Amino acid sequence: MALIPATILTGFLGSGKTTLLKRVLTEAHGQKIAVVENEFGEENIDNEILVSEPGEQIIQLNNGCVCCSIREDLRSTLAMLAEKKRKGELDFERVVIETTGLADPGPVAQTFFMDDEIAESYLLDSILTLVDAKHAAEQLNERQEARRQVGFADQIFISKTDLVAQDEVDALVHRLKHMNPRAPHKAVHFGEVALSEVFDLRGFNLNAKLDIDPDFLKEDEHDHHHHDHEHGEHCDHPSHAHEHGHGHHHHTDDDVKSFVFRADRAFDPAKLEDFLGAVVNIYGARMLRYKGVLHMQGTERKVIFQGVHQLMGSDLGPAWAEGEARTSKMVFIGIDLPKDIFLQGLEQCLV
Repeated sequence: MALIPATILTGFLGSGKTTLLKRVLTEAHGQKIAVVENEFGEENIDNEILVSEPGEQIIQLNNGCVCCSIREDLRSTLAMLAEKKRKGELDFERVVIETTGLADPGPVAQTFFMDDEIAESYLLDSILTLVDAKHAAEQLNERQEARRQVGFADQIFISKTDLVAQDEVDALVHRLKHMNPRAPHKAVHFGEVALSEVFDLRGFNLNAKLDIDPDFLKEDEHDHHHHDHEHGEHCDHPSHAHEHGHGHHHHTDDDVKSFVFRADRAFDPAKLEDFLGAVVNIYGARMLRYKGVLHMQGTERKVIFQGVHQLMGSDLGPAWAEGEARTSKMVFIGIDLPKDIFLQGLEQCLV
């Protein structure tokens, strides 16, 4: 049986996850989607699109989709859905997991790699994160869950942009890019988004986006070393300020940050493996997402690698094209990672 694609939908409380999900479920796309909701979610999918028996764990929606509340852990719920699909008791083509607004998506993503039964049934496609433009500055300043959700994202949807001034939206986008440069971002109005921007993004597929992401390494026009710019305590970027009633601005420093390593020399495979193993061992819990395209000594092909927390994998990509610059590019997104240790350590792994 082909692997079932799975999408994780995350975002802070009130960011519009359910609105987006309703839109996806009610659109006439002909796809059968199984939705898994954390049962202590702050909002359930509105009843008017459900055909349900109270107390049922699995609800058949009126357009052929199915909805399931997690009564047990996610692993057993996914295993149960896959088994019912194999037996022909349930018909669905993909799974969307809606996390609660306070969830860290990391452990949810890890479920797909740490359990053999789940890994043999599902393919984790991507993590989608909704960010509420009206409340984002405050949420990102005050709630680590909100920052982690941004750090894990493969695609960011910004909701409620119509409720705030354009300069606030620009400031938010600037901030999100520094927290996670590898996730494209898009403003969405009441969940109106094309399915092509929700499904089959292959954000977790090692061979998919070899360039990592279209805007991944674009230099910011106004600061020429985008990856060296950090929001420190003296940063006066507008999205970091919020009023405290006395005309003072309080500046916060995001603990979720990204940095990029680039090199033209090849990596020594053994040295790199040892170094990455060591940093994942020490900092893995704080390493949200990391990904790269590497020039490795001893192979004519690109090496694609990525990881989530302590889980790391690599794969051979296509051959380097004739005349193509063999440059390694890596991005690390994490919580208070020691950038200097990473950059110096990687430098020492080069041939």
